[in-house]
Amino acid sequence: MRGARVRTGGAAALLLGGPAGRGAGGGHGAGGGRGSRGRLVTASGSGAPGPAGAAWRGDGPAGARGSERRPGFSGQSPPHPSIAEMEQEKVNGNKEPSAEASSYRCSACHGDEDWGPGHPLRGRAKSRSLSAAPVLASAREFRRTRSLHGPCPVTTFGPKACVLQNPQTIMHIQDPASQRLTWNKSPKSVLVIKKIRDASLLQPFKELCAYLMEENNMVVYVEKKVLEDPALLNDDHFGPVKRKFCTFREDYDDISNQIDLIICLGGDGTLLYASSLFQGSVPPVMAFHLGSLGFLTPFNFENFQSQVTQVIQGNAAVVLRSRLKVRVVKEPRGKKVAVPNGISENGVLAAGLDVEVGKQAVQYQVLNEVVIDRGPSSYLSNVDVYLDGHLITTVQGDGVIVSTPTGSTAYAAAAGASMIHPNVPAIMVTPICPHSLSFRPIVVPAGVELKIMLSPEARNTAWVSFDGRKRQEIRHGDSISITTSCYPLPSICVRDPVSDWFESLAQCLHWNVRKKQAHFPEDEEDVDEEGREEQAGS
Repeated sequence: MRGARVRTGGAAALLLGGPAGRGAGGGHGAGGGRGSRGRLVTASGSGAPGPAGAAWRGDGPAGARGSERRPGFSGQSPPHPSIAEMEQEKVNGNKEPSAEASSYRCSACHGDEDWGPGHPLRGRAKSRSLSAAPVLASAREFRRTRSLHGPCPVTTFGPKACVLQNPQTIMHIQDPASQRLTWNKSPKSVLVIKKIRDASLLQPFKELCAYLMEENNMVVYVEKKVLEDPALLNDDHFGPVKRKFCTFREDYDDISNQIDLIICLGGDGTLLYASSLFQGSVPPVMAFHLGSLGFLTPFNFENFQSQVTQVIQGNAAVVLRSRLKVRVVKEPRGKKVAVPNGISENGVLAAGLDVEVGKQAVQYQVLNEVVIDRGPSSYLSNVDVYLDGHLITTVQGDGVIVSTPTGSTAYAAAAGASMIHPNVPAIMVTPICPHSLSFRPIVVPAGVELKIMLSPEARNTAWVSFDGRKRQEIRHGDSISITTSCYPLPSICVRDPVSDWFESLAQCLHWNVRKKQAHFPEDEEDVDEEGREEQAGS
């Protein structure tokens, strides 16, 4: 766990992290603290334990060392420190480096996501992980290189929003029902995303934008092509409001650091589109159900004024929907691969092989799923799946789906996978029509890294898409690396994360809908009772 301190003017706000965490040995944890020699600061001024099943040693704000936690043995005294820990303390000199002196680099994010004074995102935590400290040669074998719990989610959303810490929470992982939204400062800018080419949304769009501008004095951002709708261009009454809009173009204008709140009008696709616009920290998202399915859009538009006011005041529950960080590395065409897939004899990626020299790399943040399929080819797709560098299986079929818990109710559910609540830190791997009777969907921990490549024996190429967009061809030598992102999407709830999820299962997917079994009539029950008494008497 990592204590995230966000400076807001002259004061510092102490935030509590989300559900994902890291294990012992300098990793992240649920709730906002750190691993060995980590510090978890809560509103009550006391240290808090890490997630169950992981060993934690935390220093409270007063310098008192917390007890080490093990499953089923909470409150026991900590065991003697290992040799590696004592050596590490000698190296560190029992001194915490200043948070202002150095930026933090998340080791679970493979070092490509820095948080520091030069980072463009505001309100980012400044701390230092133990994994950034120098390690003695004798201590390396005792340390974990990657957590199975995944990276600790960044719980500041856009410039002004964060998760409200609950000082009454004593759980190892914060209760999802207690996650509340709060604002460091009042939100002033809002992005309104409207479903395109839907005439039924024009009136709700007008009412919402007028309410935000006139009643709340907010700056409203919309996509430029939304205002190009002929119905809006020819509406003279909407002209004064339309002139106040701030517009942007997808893939051209960067608005990631200018938006405080996102409001979606439409179906689930509007939420997926909002996620694609923010490749880093995502502002809180309020989604109104004005589309066809609406599994991810819990709000009804009838009483939008009171609901929007509640959110602006910071009185709302929030669910952190984890996303996938996907890195696509492509081989320059016309260049031969010296070692096919970089595989050694034992099925592990060959050590020392610089697989990205001269290659093109692109990174995506994915909310639902990454789909690798056979595309237009009539042959089976044949792709190798690695987990933390080890070849675990080869998929022979129509393809494979790598999804988040949020995406488990989408394409993965249609392919036969289980449905996972968004608060569960996991990654789901689901084959699409595998040519095998024993290939079942699996769930792996959120902290692992999956790597997918074409098999050397593959007869054809494969195709990949990210939340149904950015579809592209994958050839021999290309690779797709997938892990859990530390930037979740904070989705605002109507009631709470658990109630909203089961409500969506029932209303949208009709989960476990069946005619009720009829009960026995009373006279038949009496006859059965008399028969049992006679049988017992005989």
